Amino acid sequence: MDRRRGLTTAIAVTAAGAVVVTAAMVFSGSKDGATDALDGGVHVDGSDQPGPPDATLPTVDPAALVAGVQHADAARLDPARLADGLTPPTNRWFSGLVFGEQPQPVFPLPTSFALTASGFDIGLPQPETSERLIIGGHVPDVSVDVGASHARVSAYDAVTVTIELLDDADRVLGRVVLAQGSPFISYTAVAESTLTLGAAFTAASDGLASSTARGAEWMLSAPNGALASTSLRLSAGQAATWFPVPDDLPSGGLETLALAAVDPVVGSEVTYGVGDGIARTTIGYRTADGGPTAHALMPHHRQGEQPARGACNLGTYPSVYGVLELCAGSRLTSWAPVVETAAELDLGAVPDDRRTAIIEQIAADVASTPPFPSDTYFGGKSLYRAATLVTLGSQLGAADVVAPLREKTLTALREWAEPDGCARRDARCFVYDEKARGVVGLTPSFGSEEFNDHHFHYGYFLATAGLLAAEDPALAAELAPVLDLLAQDVAAAEGTEWFPQLRAFDVYAGHAWASGPSPFADGNNQESSSEAVTAWNGLGLWAAASGQDDLGVQATWLASTEAASTRAYWTSLDLDDPVYEGFDHQVMALNWGGKRDYATWFSPDPAAMLAIQLIPMSPVAGYLVQGDADAAARADRITAQVAEATPAGFDVKFGDYLLMYLAMAGEEHAEEAWQVAGEVSETAIDDGSSRAYLLAFVASAASGKGPGSGG
Repeated sequence: MDRRRGLTTAIAVTAAGAVVVTAAMVFSGSKDGATDALDGGVHVDGSDQPGPPDATLPTVDPAALVAGVQHADAARLDPARLADGLTPPTNRWFSGLVFGEQPQPVFPLPTSFALTASGFDIGLPQPETSERLIIGGHVPDVSVDVGASHARVSAYDAVTVTIELLDDADRVLGRVVLAQGSPFISYTAVAESTLTLGAAFTAASDGLASSTARGAEWMLSAPNGALASTSLRLSAGQAATWFPVPDDLPSGGLETLALAAVDPVVGSEVTYGVGDGIARTTIGYRTADGGPTAHALMPHHRQGEQPARGACNLGTYPSVYGVLELCAGSRLTSWAPVVETAAELDLGAVPDDRRTAIIEQIAADVASTPPFPSDTYFGGKSLYRAATLVTLGSQLGAADVVAPLREKTLTALREWAEPDGCARRDARCFVYDEKARGVVGLTPSFGSEEFNDHHFHYGYFLATAGLLAAEDPALAAELAPVLDLLAQDVAAAEGTEWFPQLRAFDVYAGHAWASGPSPFADGNNQESSSEAVTAWNGLGLWAAASGQDDLGVQATWLASTEAASTRAYWTSLDLDDPVYEGFDHQVMALNWGGKRDYATWFSPDPAAMLAIQLIPMSPVAGYLVQGDADAAARADRITAQVAEATPAGFDVKFGDYLLMYLAMAGEEHAEEAWQVAGEVSETAIDDGSSRAYLLAFVASAASGKGPGSGG
């Protein structure tokens, strides 16, 4: 991995689609569609941040990749509220503002926001917890009538989004900027405007006016003389900023926030680095005049080893994810423990009799492998199952046993990887959609034509290619035109006119979002946290096989950060946090921007709630117990979760993954899982796995060398 300090490029894609390149050691550049009003702000150079230095970004030629495959109008996307020339922002926390007949509320945290017929509403979510649900939906606290007739997203970057409000003549009246983690929501007038507020704001102090809604005090920072009760008059270029007063605000805290409020956030820059067991993320908030601002830490930003922070004393906000801690300053740096790319299980200490049993099962699983499906989810998942069997057989000295399956899998993978495959068939191929600015696989599944779940689907293809081409550079070169294209679709390090930056990954939330258009009042969502981590591990496997060291570093950063958020919000909940009071389960199955739910999209069974956080239990699954210093506490948590998931035993759908997870509770539990693993019916073996892999995973855990064992 290349962890050298060095210049990378910050790329801004303007509304016209032009690419501007500046020399800077940054990951995310200026705002797409930036105007003169957005020129100021903080430059983020991660080299002076605690932790590893900035990684060098992968070198990619997206234009050549896109030109090398078939183009087709295959996506089902209609960006109804997006400025011309901008790449459609699918899979974002704010995608609901862009797609669909009506804009949906969004949750930048700590606030919520919604467009209205003539302006916008702002809220401070107040979470309510029940047995299966933590909900903090959008409820308007502040309403602002701009006199607009419609709105559109005019710029966005990794953390912020800019929304233009327009009149009937399509003239821009003003711009609203939302930034994840920022308590401030600002409106900057483009034309002289009179805004009507839904409730009166009265003078408070230091140039602030105050209003109270649902027990929360809101502040308004506006130019002198602009406010008259419910009327706010702004000249062109003037800005107004709203923010909720945090709980436990210290003496002098309001003055600090008031100073920050007069210099609105207008964009963000992000850097990352990997080294010394740490994956670092640094978010820099750019302000119009370069002044200081404030940002809120989510729980995952504070868990485990973190850099020293000296200014996080400005109070707190509630959220469905737990308490948000407000910090002064324009940089948020957080660490996650590294999750290294993993291709295979450690079977070195597995006894000979169990190795023999696994080899015998490999032969049976190879013989019973069904035809590969032709859709992008089950097709990719089936290829991954086969590739793990091939890898397992090679590890155990049974390459001859898996040789027929290797050839069968290579034939299918090569078919998927034909750049012009869709010119000859309507399945098992990929096209580039010029309007949607992304890759669509044929046949789509689970709404992938709307860009749902692309990281899940394409992660399996990347992992398969990485495993099969691990020692075959010629094969990697053959597959590269399409596999590199898939990598760009889900994880482009830089936004270009061909792909959005990090389509699926949210650098502030620390995890991916699964819905492409996000047509929901609760924001975007993700349930299969484990398939997200597996996707980034697949990206790392492909990077290793194709000799792309910088892509490998990026993949490690993504996997590590996603894994940390997975533990914080899906699998290792801090049930002592007050937000969980009244919640009656061990895991969270489905997280949204505005709620969290013990539910899945596909099944009400308790096995599904846990298993969707485990699938496919790849060799990187040790992240599930990463940071568990207390073996007894780990065992108690895992056994309680598995007990909740298996009231009828393990002979249920996804029973194999639940057994593998049980094996991670300790060697005694792994022995129990070994006994059951050979007895469960075929219905307990998922189509993305095999009984041989189940036996190998459990045997590895029982030997003390399994994922997360530290051995």
